[in-house]
Amino acid sequence: MNAERTATLQQRAAVYAALADPTRLQVVDVLTVGDAASSELSSRLGTPSNLLAHHLKILEAAGVVERRRSEGDRRRSYWRLVHGVVGPLVGTLACPLAGPALEAPGRIVFVCTANTARSHLAAALWRAASDIPVTSAGTHPGDRIARGALATAGRHGLDLPDIAPRRLDEIGRPPRGGDLLITVCDRAHEDLAGADDLHWSVPDPAAGGTRAAFDRVHDELADRIRVTTPLLRRAS
Repeated sequence: MNAERTATLQQRAAVYAALADPTRLQVVDVLTVGDAASSELSSRLGTPSNLLAHHLKILEAAGVVERRRSEGDRRRSYWRLVHGVVGPLVGTLACPLAGPALEAPGRIVFVCTANTARSHLAAALWRAASDIPVTSAGTHPGDRIARGALATAGRHGLDLPDIAPRRLDEIGRPPRGGDLLITVCDRAHEDLAGADDLHWSVPDPAAGGTRAAFDRVHDELADRIRVTTPLLRRAS
């Protein structure tokens, strides 16, 4: 057996070992649909912070999860699932790592701070992937959609109308079934202080302003939406 094959088997064994614990599987379930700070995971799972830190260390060492420093409160970090590591295992275990089922809402609402890039790109990607209605908003709206976001949508064939950014309280009443509010910006998540349903810690492409930065955000949002849409089921 060659060295590369051996290393691959050892990595797979480390991932399986890291997942062989109920608490760590719960962490994976939570992070399948959204990112979370350690304190948020501890509260959601009812797990003491010191014990959770132990489990997160094991998952991180196996490459199952990783941390990203908040772009808002720099004292915070958000844990995220490394789908490229866990994804290949889906459907190969007795209990597939398919994430928790979510009731499909009446509408998806993507929120970032300015409502000029990430939330609009997420909404455009959602429209292309699902028939559940979608809109976007900002906690502190900017003046206009970022030109880079419009250009990125154009390159990827997405429907992204050049409309004025809106505040969250301007999007109207939620339809029957309610809203699923997803923040795609750390500052928005922290501003809403738990009022959102899911959080995706996505870097601000406008900070660099390059085509590559916007394309990376497009790709990350597309991957997250690809994982999330199968987990939503229409309420009967």
